Amino acid sequence: MTLVPNLRFPEFQEEWKEERLADIADLYKGTGISKDQLSDDGEPCILYGELYTKYKSETIREVISKTNINNTKLVRSKANDVIIPCSGETAEDIATARCVLNGNILLGGDLNIIRLHGYDGAFMSYQLNGRRKYYIAKVAQGVSVVHLYGEHLKGVKTINPCLEEQKKIASLLALLDERITTQNKIIDKLQSLIKGMEDNLLDNPLWEKTYLRSFMQFFPTNSLSWEQLSYKEGAIRNLHYGLIHVFQTRGINSASLPMIKNEAIPKQYTLCQVGDVAFADASEDTGEIAKSVEFVDTIEGDTICGLHTIHGRDIKNRTVVGFKGFAFNSRYFHNQIKRLAQGTKVFSITANNLSSCYVYLPDLETQKAIVKLLKAYEEKLLVSKRLLEHYEKQKQYLLRQMFI
Repeated sequence: MTLVPNLRFPEFQEEWKEERLADIADLYKGTGISKDQLSDDGEPCILYGELYTKYKSETIREVISKTNINNTKLVRSKANDVIIPCSGETAEDIATARCVLNGNILLGGDLNIIRLHGYDGAFMSYQLNGRRKYYIAKVAQGVSVVHLYGEHLKGVKTINPCLEEQKKIASLLALLDERITTQNKIIDKLQSLIKGMEDNLLDNPLWEKTYLRSFMQFFPTNSLSWEQLSYKEGAIRNLHYGLIHVFQTRGINSASLPMIKNEAIPKQYTLCQVGDVAFADASEDTGEIAKSVEFVDTIEGDTICGLHTIHGRDIKNRTVVGFKGFAFNSRYFHNQIKRLAQGTKVFSITANNLSSCYVYLPDLETQKAIVKLLKAYEEKLLVSKRLLEHYEKQKQYLLRQMFI
């Protein structure tokens, strides 16, 4: 069977051939090597879990991990091998292909190895991560842990042009991957810069040491279930602790929050206003305890806080809008919360805990200058993230158009 993709280089006219993996590759499995067998020196190696966490593009040029265990019975790569995990948490996650560009790399257990016969491994990785990904997900087996073995992969159908066109397609997509990698590095540096500026600017003992109980009032929050939340039109918006943990900035706009169903609105609740802060009061990670966001754009009567949050308000007008969002997420403030957190597996805080914490408060003009500076960098970070999203969508578009 021959097919023609939606998008091609003009110099290639031949139709693509449909071929099963079993007919164009030999299938193997990696052996051994666990996380605790990694070392600072030794031979380069790849573990299956690293395909989810460390290797984000379809090609692996530089191997991150090493091991010095006895390697006489271990499996080594050949340049151009394609690897796919044998197990994962979901069927779609498991369908993650990477091409190992270099030979002699130790390949750990729970890795499927596809050794191609005269085909380009990078091209095949891109193809298997495109529309083929969903077919691979279908043949994977399991519920809580999903498994994928060589026998499952043999029947996977691929669509292949001549080797020259394969290489040209892979080169184009690799250029886009390089740009995505560069953009991720830009984002990482901006995040580190913002965090460093935030900590250095706000941890200033020369300013007035002010305990929250002297100027903040904390309101009881409403106990709502997940089923009571809705993104459809409703009477009022709600901020819950799960959203606080995922917000990318220290300030939020209430327009982005879900609506509560009419019948779920509690009879007694406190409305949020600009400058109010919502704290997440529980987490499995002490580093996430008391993560907070400040309302920088909301209307009285529009939003409430519920579902495991603590709602605080500056009743003495000691701060400008935006300053608390940065101050309450600074390192020195979070260190106070960590010391006060209660629990073992799940850590929690209370309004009393928060009341006993302090911040360093400069005058209002200094606060405005700090907020202006940090918000400018946060806006730059958001633009960088939107640009990354654009590149990733562009890549997905090309994968859909180039691979039928």
